[in-house]
Amino acid sequence: MPREVVLRDAAPRDAAPLTLLIADDHPVVRDGLRGMFAADAGFRVVGEAAGGREAVDRTLALDPDVVLMDLRMPEGGGVAAIAALRARGARARVLVLTTYDSDTDTLPAIEAGATGYLLKDAPREELFAAVRATAEGRSVLAPAVASRLVTSLRAPGADETPSRTPLSAREREVLALVARGTSNREIARALFLSEATVKTHLTHLYAKLGVTDRAAAVATGYERGILGTGRAGV
Repeated sequence: MPREVVLRDAAPRDAAPLTLLIADDHPVVRDGLRGMFAADAGFRVVGEAAGGREAVDRTLALDPDVVLMDLRMPEGGGVAAIAALRARGARARVLVLTTYDSDTDTLPAIEAGATGYLLKDAPREELFAAVRATAEGRSVLAPAVASRLVTSLRAPGADETPSRTPLSAREREVLALVARGTSNREIARALFLSEATVKTHLTHLYAKLGVTDRAAAVATGYERGILGTGRAGV
């Protein structure tokens, strides 16, 4: 499995802590996560839920920045809860945190509106970075999940063997920054480009990789060895 790449440095010291709600039907898991985040001043756990319906109710009541959502819970489960939160206009973003990475789990969760999908064996610092990225609206995918999304997110009509036209040096730079969770504005600043130029590079590299979005581009980049080895975060 690829090695980890830190998505972003720790939050600024003067930043308000990110608020979290932990939704998991196992008390031991909830206690462990609460203790982990309590040890870092950059986070504050404002509530817990043991089932899907409770997760929706408490999220709407407490308005956290991020919900850590397990998938297989009573009262509707995580996917139904994610869809309900999206339908009701909840501000909170959802980071799925589960032990399951099969297509039947990952795709419905992402389609329902989850911002990220991480497995419970993720290291502490990777989880913290994923929560920060999720709060900013940047997608975070576990490597196994990213790989599974490659085929499902390919451009409509793309053949089984997408174009192997090599990426330009600049396109590789842009893709590498996308893989670190960098926004278009941040990429433009880092490479001294306009945002419009960054979008043009993205359009070209999407076409060369046979994909339609950032998540699939990063997954394909790792699959083809363009990005070397690393933990996929988009």
